[in-house]
Amino acid sequence: EVQLVESGGDLVQPGGSLRLSCAASGFTFSSYGMSWVRQAPGKGLEWVSGITGTGGSTYYADSVKGRFTISRDNAKNTLYLQMNSLKTEDTAMYYCAKVQRTFTNYQEKGQGTQVTVSS
Repeated sequence: EVQLVESGGDLVQPGGSLRLSCAASGFTFSSYGMSWVRQAPGKGLEWVSGITGTGGSTYYADSVKGRFTISRDNAKNTLYLQMNSLKTEDTAMYYCAKVQRTFTNYQEKGQGTQVTVSS
């Protein structure tokens, strides 16, 4: 059974930083690309970032490019999202997703972790 468990969400002031983690189990983690996606209140899912199975290539939405960094530790079956220079518009539930073929083809998604950016 595939399990994806996100953690690290919190309330943070604008300009602050957070690091999200996603612990994966139930599949061969290194064989799959992974994505971070988010959903703000009243809005649809927004793809944030993707990383290939080896971690050799990373991709970002324009809205987070230069501020967020996706990474993975295949030895620990863990995906990360380092978020810097946070803005109020980054407030959302953040999910990690196991993907196939494209970074927006979500096969499985975790339960999410809440990020709130507010002064």
